[in-house]
Amino acid sequence: MPIAAPLAHPDRFFIGGEWVTPSTDSKIDVIEAATEEVFFSVAEAQATDMERAIAAARDAFDRGPWPRMSHAERAGYLRGIAEGVGKRAADLSEIWPRQSGVIQMVTYMVWPDVVRTFEFYAGLADSFPFEEAYTPAPGIIPGGNFGLVVREAVGVVGAIIPWNGPLPLIASKVAPALLAGCTVIVKASPEAPGEALILAEICESIGLPAGVLNVVTADRAISELLVTDERIDKIAFTGSTAAGRRIGSIMGGRIGRFTLELGGKSAAVILDDADIATAAMNLAGAECFLSGQVCASLTRIVVTRHRHDEMVEALAANMRAVPVGNPFDMNVRMGPLAMRRQRDRVEGYVAKGVEEGAVLATGGGRPKHLDRGWFIEPTVFGNVDNNHTIAREEIFGPVLSVIPADDEAHAVEIANDTIYGLNAAVFTNDVDRARDVAARLRSGTVGHNNLRLDSATAFGGFKQSGIGREGGREGLLPYLETKVVLLDGAPDRYR
Repeated sequence: MPIAAPLAHPDRFFIGGEWVTPSTDSKIDVIEAATEEVFFSVAEAQATDMERAIAAARDAFDRGPWPRMSHAERAGYLRGIAEGVGKRAADLSEIWPRQSGVIQMVTYMVWPDVVRTFEFYAGLADSFPFEEAYTPAPGIIPGGNFGLVVREAVGVVGAIIPWNGPLPLIASKVAPALLAGCTVIVKASPEAPGEALILAEICESIGLPAGVLNVVTADRAISELLVTDERIDKIAFTGSTAAGRRIGSIMGGRIGRFTLELGGKSAAVILDDADIATAAMNLAGAECFLSGQVCASLTRIVVTRHRHDEMVEALAANMRAVPVGNPFDMNVRMGPLAMRRQRDRVEGYVAKGVEEGAVLATGGGRPKHLDRGWFIEPTVFGNVDNNHTIAREEIFGPVLSVIPADDEAHAVEIANDTIYGLNAAVFTNDVDRARDVAARLRSGTVGHNNLRLDSATAFGGFKQSGIGREGGREGLLPYLETKVVLLDGAPDRYR
């Protein structure tokens, strides 16, 4: 029996503090990944709807109370959102697996992190230096003896969200933006809009001022209106590098602010003292999270030649043992890919790997026991050349490539030989060696002995993996503009 989506207003947009009727009857069907059936339908925004959302956010920033509140007052709303996310955890755990294929038991480990994101930024209201006094250098014109460095809201933010992990990625943008005093338009993914709509319901329930958060669902053409409209001061985007290039070129043309969290082709460098069995178990387990649909996945396994075959065999054994199936089954460890076109994409890369001469050690096909849903087997290739397509391009599926290297220096060279630089890992029993190799890897994050991320501190990439950072204090900075105020004397509160 079909499960009804736990959404109050899937047929409307949240704009200006209200659930508004769309300008047309156009709908987007959200397809459940494991069954290929329609889970729910949402309104599809057109240019008129996006214009209304932009106008509401602009008016709320220019004339509304939000930017003029204290940081402590805004923090109160962030804590309210955090509490609301906790209360809606069960609903959120029904939506994410059906939209994107993540196994349900993982979702209950993620929601506390989302709660902590909003609570963390609320906590910065009292500790972040939004305003600092200083003594200016002597100037040619007398006066101006008291200075302030003020960090103010950047303005109206367009947050463009992908389909693989919507709510954590929304939180990493919306929480710092709201604390800073920005107003936000969340552009939800057509494939996974449910979490954004639940966030809107939470914001309505806590009385967030009108226009501070607006939610619409649209495809690429309408989404681009956010990027081209000069009333949008900043774009915060997570998605493909190709789309990021487009956004960056448009925003650069109008000198708009933007942060981009883009793709990856991350390397795990296996040093000769690492235990192959343990490394293979950790890598296989991490790769099957969200069916490999994670930008930071460690998909290139770089190991010295004399250990190559051992690593391939160990990875293949671990990947073959992964139970694939219904993401709501507690015995399953990997669900489906999010959509048909994603499975087609992964299958195309598997075929390309075989064509170019890599050795398919396991997987590459559709699980024989599953006749519905966009499932694919966990896959391992051996004898991959770093110039092969499967080693150069982001696959976004559970496909690991084992690449042989001559020695440690060559392994680091291979790891860095990519347009990406989002994540990496070093496998070794020696912490000092791990730190030394980490210093040589051109990557936004480097983990030790597993896929390790700390999005609560700073997450982002080198090279074409992005611009800027999300999470922690670093993640607040892109939502602020720095202003210098030079006064002839100190205001009362500084005397």
